[in-house]
Amino acid sequence: MKTVRLGKTDLLVSRVGIGGIPIQRPPLDEAIKVIQNALDLGINFIETSIVYGDSEERIGGAIRDRRDKVILSTKSPKPDKAGALQDLVLSLQRLQTDYIDLWQFHNVSNSEKYEKVFGSDGAMETAKEALETGKIKHIGMSGHNMDLALKAVASGLIEVIQYPFNFATPEAADELIHLAKEYDVGFIAMKPFAGGNIKDASLALKYLLQFDNVVPLSGVEKIEEVEEIVQIVNGSHKLTSKELTKIDKIRAELGTRYCRQCQYCMPCPQGVNIWLLLYVRNLYNLWPPERFFPWIGPVVESAKNCIKCSQCEEKCPFHLPIREMMDENIEFYEKVAKEKT
Repeated sequence: MKTVRLGKTDLLVSRVGIGGIPIQRPPLDEAIKVIQNALDLGINFIETSIVYGDSEERIGGAIRDRRDKVILSTKSPKPDKAGALQDLVLSLQRLQTDYIDLWQFHNVSNSEKYEKVFGSDGAMETAKEALETGKIKHIGMSGHNMDLALKAVASGLIEVIQYPFNFATPEAADELIHLAKEYDVGFIAMKPFAGGNIKDASLALKYLLQFDNVVPLSGVEKIEEVEEIVQIVNGSHKLTSKELTKIDKIRAELGTRYCRQCQYCMPCPQGVNIWLLLYVRNLYNLWPPERFFPWIGPVVESAKNCIKCSQCEEKCPFHLPIREMMDENIEFYEKVAKEKT
């Protein structure tokens, strides 16, 4: 497996890493086999978060006998020092390890959270202390806010930035990727398949692999998916004219009317879980029914609180007709729920 230097961390990570969300879906023993198969095939970078269900426990169980072969990353959403420390201690326990190679501040997507994380008594203080004691080796940040991502990269405070990047949502290529290279900050591409909207793994990954400082995170839940990814990475990354035409076609079909999960619409003053409501169809295709319905049922129920105030649409940077899209997804949910009963 080809490797790439992850910015100033000097970590040599596999050209593609594994993201920790889908590994929650298969049975535990199967999930462990998937992770270990990925390691066997040369994928050495595994990234997750404390908020991804039992992802950390599964990864910890899979790598405990080969910890030295893995570059491990996890995240905490807590912006305050005490909360972040609590998360770090728990992550270390769940991952069954003494240290985390890359610890990231999770989803720093508004100015208030950014100031808390890097301010007095913020999560950054926990990170600095953890660096001194060896509990973490490097610091990063994930988020969906371009302005804050640019600010963090230029600040000198982080070593890695994680941001959505794919050929359907390519905004990071305009400035962020170049700035990351200029400041020698590693760049992790989250959502390489646009949240499940891009179905062709070859097109998705080959597009991202054109950028020599970008490390895509590919969520996997099956051994066949791991094998496909490795084959793509170890092959030619050059996009043919036919493939470029396919990319243009997918972009055109997808258009702009889909949620990027940036969560700018949140929080809703009425308690509506807007961003998950906009993602219902994708989640239905990704998760088994026994996990999907108990999880999404309360999300759909929260829509009853919507008063059609339009605040979410005013905050959406992509100018989506959120109220209309929520109604469509609620109708979809009610239809598939009825079919299952």
